[in-house]
Amino acid sequence: MAQEEIIFPNNIRNIRLAAGMKMTELARRSNLSLSAVSKIEKGVRRLNQKQLLNICNILGCKLSDIFIKDTDDVASKWQDEIRRRTTTNEDSGLKVFGTGLRKIRQQAGKTIAQAAKDAGMTLSVYHKIEVGQREIYENEIEPLAKSFAHTVDGLFDKIATLYKSGELAKQMHKVKERLTAVLVPGDSANDMGDMPGHLYGAKLYNNARRKLVPVFGIPDGKRIAFTKSDNRMITAPANLEGRRGVYALRPISKRTGGFIPENAYVFADIKANVAVGDLAVFIDSDFKSLTESDTVNANIAVVRRDSKGNLYGQMVSPEEKITAPTMHKVIMFIVD
Repeated sequence: MAQEEIIFPNNIRNIRLAAGMKMTELARRSNLSLSAVSKIEKGVRRLNQKQLLNICNILGCKLSDIFIKDTDDVASKWQDEIRRRTTTNEDSGLKVFGTGLRKIRQQAGKTIAQAAKDAGMTLSVYHKIEVGQREIYENEIEPLAKSFAHTVDGLFDKIATLYKSGELAKQMHKVKERLTAVLVPGDSANDMGDMPGHLYGAKLYNNARRKLVPVFGIPDGKRIAFTKSDNRMITAPANLEGRRGVYALRPISKRTGGFIPENAYVFADIKANVAVGDLAVFIDSDFKSLTESDTVNANIAVVRRDSKGNLYGQMVSPEEKITAPTMHKVIMFIVD
């Protein structure tokens, strides 16, 4: 039987088992079917950003924990599996047929959803045929050929012609490149230095990471407890997607004069220049030297300049002048 394509290698199953959680519980708490969770854990189904964050919260893990690294035991197994699956069914002709079908669909200007509908197939079945992971049955071939205005013999002749011309070899090579890229280790460390490098599936990780922002600060009494870790993340506002060096905090509304609501997220940019009149995050430590195990105090305050030309932060309720080794400009806030 043809195997499903690995598209999301991950450590979810190992993390779930380490937490003593059954798959049924993860499915229930994540509002996913048991079948969906099983496919996610096997790596044959993707998660959208909301589902990914939800599963991280349920399992109590970081985003970077989900993606396998070259030091994980499972990495070599994924490598072996991807090599096997990139060659599966090539000798049987299913890869050639599927790749030829994809080329014909593209030439016809059809989406995969349109092609599946015209052939009377589900999107899942049609997709598996195109990627060479499912055989095609006798009662399916004629409707499939007609959907592209071909006879059965005409469809096979067209695919044979494409194969002889070398067109299919190019497409099959592209598919292989896409599959193997899933398991290419890469350095995913970002500007804030809080993410481990050499993640397998680095492209997938970076794609997910660019749509998320880590929450570094949470109110703790009169101060904000600041930890440079991706333990908690939120979906990035559209205008901040992919912007490197941005993090979020929860404010203490009273200390900003009520200007920022308690239920807001404040976004700071480590690269932006800080000027008088700006709101800024003042951190009681050198930001670059912090590790994810460190927790320090932080505040959000208006930037002022003293008589000597030094910048400081002005807070209210009660009024307080603060200085800190690190200042990061607040670039926006949104109410949750």
